[in-house]
Amino acid sequence: MTDTVTSTPTPAPTPPPTKSRPGGSRLAGVLRLREFPVALALIVLVLVTYAANPLFLSPQGTKDLLLNATIMIILGVGQALVIITRNVDLSVGSILGLVAFGTGSLFANVPGIPIIAVFAIGLAFGAILGAINGLLVTLARVPALVITLGTLYIYRGLNNAWAGGTQYFADDRPDAFGALSVDTILGFPLITLLAVLVVVVVAIVMAGTRSGRDLYAIGSDPDAAKLFGIPVGRRVFIAFAVNGVLAGLAGVLYASRFNSVGATTGTGLELDVVAAAVVGGVAIFGGSGSVVGAAIGALLLTTITSALTALRVDKFWQQAIVGVLILAAIIIDRVASIRTARRLRLSEARDV
Repeated sequence: MTDTVTSTPTPAPTPPPTKSRPGGSRLAGVLRLREFPVALALIVLVLVTYAANPLFLSPQGTKDLLLNATIMIILGVGQALVIITRNVDLSVGSILGLVAFGTGSLFANVPGIPIIAVFAIGLAFGAILGAINGLLVTLARVPALVITLGTLYIYRGLNNAWAGGTQYFADDRPDAFGALSVDTILGFPLITLLAVLVVVVVAIVMAGTRSGRDLYAIGSDPDAAKLFGIPVGRRVFIAFAVNGVLAGLAGVLYASRFNSVGATTGTGLELDVVAAAVVGGVAIFGGSGSVVGAAIGALLLTTITSALTALRVDKFWQQAIVGVLILAAIIIDRVASIRTARRLRLSEARDV
């Protein structure tokens, strides 16, 4: 009698779990960044313009491109701080004009004044003007759009009364001060490197400190921010004051960059600054965006002007394209917000 041996079938080996590729997830994360479409548009614009006019990226052309964007980058960073808190500052052009004329006045009337002292006075002057905006917004509880529209005209009127028909020219300032926008390091103008330093420092503060993160919480939901113990009024005041400091810095650099400053310096600049921040991905409704995106938006807008000039496109189309970009940025942001809210509702429904 033979024994029959029954063999149990060997289970098929289970395939190892598939691991998501880190490179793919990183790439997806980059593509989802709010700044990515703006940076891509900037690169495409530069390449197309260079193909049509190779002089566009000549050493002098690149230097001019960076210099043209420097003032706007600094102003855009300050404006981003305010917009993130669900506010806006329309007076930055007037602040810049006052500080720029004050800078020219210091050099003309105080011979031998150190350049570092001029910078300190300009920053302090800008901080005071920005703090006035912050106090009015936080204490009066009136929309910042209304408050800063009023201070726009007040500051501009002060500049007109102070300057009158007086203008200060490049000959009235020290050569070392004018050299800030002429001298370069590795091809980058000194004032542009200063603007990059501003972007890096403010970006680190916004991402790595509680006060920076509080600004996003305030912009997302001011009432909820109060419930969590965030000092909303103080944070908004600081955002306006810092914006004033940066506008003061931009005013001093404006006096170094351009040949003359007077009563009309900075007129109309405020709308370009708001446009730069919005195009750079800073949500006009507050709560999202970054100062890096605002800086890229500022560079994109100034590059559009330079590129279309190099391509001999009429100035009307330059303004029209900027308007289209603003509308596109707002619509894209709104659509993204709706999709995010819908995904949250769906995930909550699945959890229930």
